[in-house]
Parts: sequence; C-alpha cells; structure tokens
Amino acid sequence: MTQLALLPDDLVVTPKFTTAGKVEGVYRTPFPEDFQTQPVDALALDFEGIAGDRHAGFTRRSGSREPWYARGTQMCNERQLSILSLEELAEIATRLEIAELKPEWIGGNIAVSGIAQLSLVPPRTRLAFEGGAVIRVDGDNAPCRFAGAAVAAHNPGREGLDLQFARKARRLRGLVGFVEKPGTIRAGETVTAHIPEQWIYTGT
Repeated sequence: MTQLALLPDDLVVTPKFTTAGKVEGVYRTPFPEDFQTQPVDALALDFEGIAGDRHAGFTRRSGSREPWYARGTQMCNERQLSILSLEELAEIATRLEIAELKPEWIGGNIAVSGIAQLSLVPPRTRLAFEGGAVIRVDGDNAPCRFAGAAVAAHNPGREGLDLQFARKARRLRGLVGFVEKPGTIRAGETVTAHIPEQWIYTGT
C-alpha cells in the first residue's frame, strides 16, 4: 500500500481571508450569438448563469482551452460569467497605448473596483454580492485574439492590436466563474471576496 507523504516542513500556507470591492457596472449580451455585452440596470442570475446570454447553461462545449477533450465535447459550464477589474482594464489600456478599455468590449458581465489583483484571485474563491448572489470563481480568464479583435475594432488604425492584447492582458483579463447562489446584482453594491486557504502544490 502506498503511504501518503507527510506535509513538508517548509510548506507555506496562506490563511483564508476576505477582501471587498464595489460593483461598478453589470452587462449582458443582447442576443446569445453576440460576444460584446451591453450595460444593464440589473443582472439577474440563476443556476444557469444569465438567461439568454452567450455563456448561459449548465453545460458548454469544449474548445481550445480544453485540449484534453475532443473539440465540442459536452462538459460542465464553469465559465458562465466574466468578472473584470476597472483598475486592471486601465492597466491594459496603458500597456496597449489606447485611451480606454471598456468591460463590454471584451464580453464582461460584472465590472468591479477595489479588489487588488482581481485576476490573481484563486479558484474556489466565493464572490458574495450585497444583493445575495454568490459567484464561485473557477479561475483567471486567459486573453485571446478573439477578445483582442473586439478591442481592435474600437481602435481603428492600430495594426496588430488583436495580437498585442493577447500578450499584454495576460493575468489582467479578469476571472470566470459560475453561479453558486442565484440573485440579482446591481451597480453600486458591495462585493466581498472570500479567499480560501492557499498553498502551492509541487508534486513532491
């Protein structure tokens, strides 16, 4: 029988903690086939995400982000929502040398401020909104050329901006997650991030 290794003496564990920010805007796609979103007064969430949205549903089909599955494989939908940081969007805009980068250009559903390094928030974090909704974080949202093309469309004349976005928005493009507790989210309310205990797994 294989014995479990004891925890290493030098294992560094970061205790769980909370940090809070503010919802600055909420957005959804007008039609399921759309990528870019539009501002709305309120974002109603159920267990499938945003009803009628591009990313709604209990399941989704795998793509290039899941090379371990054949493309198009039906799988659990852990990417129902896109959460973005206004501070990080401003940093991306600076890196790209453009005037601004709006959340809706890259398909954002929720824009927040005040949570430092939002894109580095770890998986299993719970984002609890003042109105009662809770989103479970799956992980960071890797920037892609598809989102970059939307940025380029709003900045005509900038050759190669789509490719630059994929490079310069790395670890700044926000989070993806799924609805753990339904509710309605509105701009102006507080969001509290419940960060779980963390450690680095090395495999040894």
